[in-house]
Amino acid sequence: MNIGLIGSGAIGQYLLKTINKDRHPELVIKNILVRNKEKYKALESQYDVKLYTDLDEFLSSDIDMIVEAANVQTVRAVLPDVLKKKDLMLISVGALVDESLLSEAARLTEKYNHQLHLPSGAVGGLDLIQNVKISNNLEKVELITRKPAHSLTDDHITEKKTVFEGKAADAIEKFPKNMNVSIILSLAGLGIDQTDVRLIADPEADRNIHQIKVSGDFGEAELTIKNEPLPENPKTSALAALSILGTLERIQRNVKYGG
Repeated sequence: MNIGLIGSGAIGQYLLKTINKDRHPELVIKNILVRNKEKYKALESQYDVKLYTDLDEFLSSDIDMIVEAANVQTVRAVLPDVLKKKDLMLISVGALVDESLLSEAARLTEKYNHQLHLPSGAVGGLDLIQNVKISNNLEKVELITRKPAHSLTDDHITEKKTVFEGKAADAIEKFPKNMNVSIILSLAGLGIDQTDVRLIADPEADRNIHQIKVSGDFGEAELTIKNEPLPENPKTSALAALSILGTLERIQRNVKYGG
């Protein structure tokens, strides 16, 4: 599969190294959309890719799927044009809090017969949530996230402190840079107005810890994820990068697990 990459930050660099430099047998990143070609010129020779600054030229190039690893602002700017021409994978799912953009994305996938892939990012358990939701057995989804205190508050605290408790819709508004996990859980499950969120600042935490609780007629489930940072950028979860690579690999397989 020929991949077009949008974004050349920490996750983009991870994908370039893992796929192109380490020679993935089924995947190759061919082209990258950037804002400043001179700034990233070295990527062309380092990873055997071609850089583009024009979106239309990028979409018309020899690529089968677009992988976005940039930011919410970029998604808002390019998503409609991309879905008209290519399948798309998003990591910046925060853009889909905008219900009009989400509706437009769904409409375009139907009209142009393209797929929109939303990897699980820094969490897991989305298959269970979606399976239960289909039979209307999903009653409650709760996310409890614990993060290093300095990433959530400027106050000097010496013990754990809940800085937010409420619905995902309000959590996203108050902590937009810290709640991508609640967005993907909401999209897979009950929506941002029905997903319960608690955000805890912990002065002793050295990584992000997400606890997901799901309940309904099927029973109960609980999953805890303790995320290690991506070596290329300590602010990025390694699992978020792995979720993109894993999703790309599963698309290629004839035998699929889970779901």
